Amino acid sequence: MSLSADIAHGRGGYFERAPEKLVLEGYRHWLAGYDTGSVTPWERAHTLYAGLLGDADGRRALGELSHFVRTLRRCAACPLISFPFGAHHVCRDECLALGLVAGLQHHDEVAAATCLEAMTCGLMRQEAKEAAGCFAETLSALHHYLLPIPKSAIDDILDRSSRKTVH
Repeated sequence: MSLSADIAHGRGGYFERAPEKLVLEGYRHWLAGYDTGSVTPWERAHTLYAGLLGDADGRRALGELSHFVRTLRRCAACPLISFPFGAHHVCRDECLALGLVAGLQHHDEVAAATCLEAMTCGLMRQEAKEAAGCFAETLSALHHYLLPIPKSAIDDILDRSSRKTVH
């Protein structure tokens, strides 16, 4: 069944799909752990990943998520932002993280590069791309493919939000 049919029949939407949930909620939990200094958000991420992927695959994917978010934080042009986990909205950085992973999974180098350029400083961009690539490959190996996000949608997100209004 198509995504639009799922939404029309009340079976959730884009962010309820397991691949998008793994990226979005994983990103939110991992950033919250850094921001609060608490391991509780990381434990919740572990529970989410184990629930969706099983224990062994969940640990494997969570390790790549951790590496991705840690590297992205270090390479970010500005402090990363996220909504609280479970929120029904997405912010600019969350959209870009989803776009980056989706772009890498679908070999859309233009979309992935657009996300990287918007999120990272130039000197560390390759390091962030490699970490995102490892995370994207792990999700793909586990048969969790994000829906493609076209560059035009990413451009629209960037046009609608400026860093000055977000931070």
